[in-house]
Amino acid sequence: MSFTEAAQLADVPDGGVLTVKVDGQEIALVRDGDDVYAIRDECSHASIPLSEGEVEGCEIECWLHGSRFDVRTGKPLNLPATEPVPTYSTQIEGETVMVDLSTPRS
Repeated sequence: MSFTEAAQLADVPDGGVLTVKVDGQEIALVRDGDDVYAIRDECSHASIPLSEGEVEGCEIECWLHGSRFDVRTGKPLNLPATEPVPTYSTQIEGETVMVDLSTPRS
């Protein structure tokens, strides 16, 4: 695994989302308590930034058509989206959120 610094943990709001650029890719960091998840910041249905939608627990919603995605797996939870969004491994080192873009999961 090849982890890259993405953000400071304090900058990722609990129950919210922070958009970051890691190695040229837009990534949405979603925090649920002590856990931070990384998902590509683009809805698989309409190419809309997921970070502009609502976060509820481990789900993020695309504001345009209402598709919800599980930020742990990238899988769509309802229509109209049918394709998953890539997710990435994260780890916390001290107060820094690290993301591994080398092995996307979806």
